[in-house]
Amino acid sequence: MTARRPTINDVARRAGVSPSTASVVFSGKTAVSDATRQRVLDAAGSLGYTGPDPRAASLRRGRSGIVGVVFEEHLGAAFLDPVKTLMMDGLTDGVASLGAGLLLLRDRAPLGTEPSLTTAPLDAAVLVGCSGMLRESLDAVQARGIPVVVIEGDAGDGIPQIQLDNREAQRQAASHVRTLGHTRVALVTLPAHGGWVRGRLGPEAAITVDVTRERLAGAREVFPDAPAYAAQGSSIDEGLAAGRALLADPLTRPTAVLAQSDLLAAGVIRAAEELGLRVPEHLSVTGFDGIVVDGLAPYRLTTLVQPAAEKGRAAGQAVAAMLAGQPAASIRFTCVFRVGNTTGPRA
Repeated sequence: MTARRPTINDVARRAGVSPSTASVVFSGKTAVSDATRQRVLDAAGSLGYTGPDPRAASLRRGRSGIVGVVFEEHLGAAFLDPVKTLMMDGLTDGVASLGAGLLLLRDRAPLGTEPSLTTAPLDAAVLVGCSGMLRESLDAVQARGIPVVVIEGDAGDGIPQIQLDNREAQRQAASHVRTLGHTRVALVTLPAHGGWVRGRLGPEAAITVDVTRERLAGAREVFPDAPAYAAQGSSIDEGLAAGRALLADPLTRPTAVLAQSDLLAAGVIRAAEELGLRVPEHLSVTGFDGIVVDGLAPYRLTTLVQPAAEKGRAAGQAVAAMLAGQPAASIRFTCVFRVGNTTGPRA
């Protein structure tokens, strides 16, 4: 037979206190004296009691205590991107009042055996809109009737959305490059859609990733005919591959590249260095995000600084509000344009 799990009542009897006093020692919701706290903890230790059963707490609340966060890429790759790390830090802060944990999910489970949007026990979900499968994920969550918040994606009416001024921000970077005299400009974008394989982005290409589409539109307000190369993700290696493709032919080589992330921009700079091109004397490069890119010195990217942590925090607070039965408003954040030493006058 399996030994019975000790309860808070057992701890209270061993410590010589009431069950309510023993309970608040573990919850921390009410102050107790140091002596009483220690007596309760000693009693718990002697009984092997490690705290309230989370399953019982979930049953009392009628909740799982889990908020799902959905990414498109492999989760290990997602956390190589400092933007997503900052966003997750903010999201954790935002849901702290719920006492909830975050469960990281992919919008497509490659093996079909992992927890998913349709199988995981969730109180709410946060969808990260840099995914080409945002609409499918949104349909899955809504079919379950659980609250959902979307970060940077078009979720339609009635869904709280945490947005960024992607189009206007990218237009600012493009305008800056134009004032420096550049007319031969190329664009390096984030993926065009789910399952995208890196390559040139033709005029007829379907773009289902909202962030990619909006930033591309902002750049083309200034440079309508600029060729675009869509990376497979936001990484230095993807930027390097894009830079090699765009800079290979001296006859068609751009004098400036607008990249849709700082990691992509760093890769473009490495590609330029491979060819012996100096930045910004021979090639101006702009990024997007405002993160610290390891190993980029002595360069300081000209970039758009976005409030990644604040976006995550706002999404978490929206989740907390909805679970409390309160309205959650959509929020639109703005970027700050920051000039570094990676852009200069056209040679």
